[in-house]
Amino acid sequence: MENSLWIPAAVLAVGFIAAVSIGSIAWYNSKRPPGWEGQDRPNFVPKVTEEEEN
Repeated sequence: MENSLWIPAAVLAVGFIAAVSIGSIAWYNSKRPPGWEGQDRPNFVPKVTEEEEN
């Protein structure tokens, strides 16, 4: 029974890493909070643009 405890731990770790990654991309592509207006977006963060509806 103890051998199966790694499965929930792995799911938790992968979920945390995914949440941090997605959240970082969203934050860097959003409007900058006060004090961060002049900061550049890191090179490893992809630029996300809104598609225009025709």
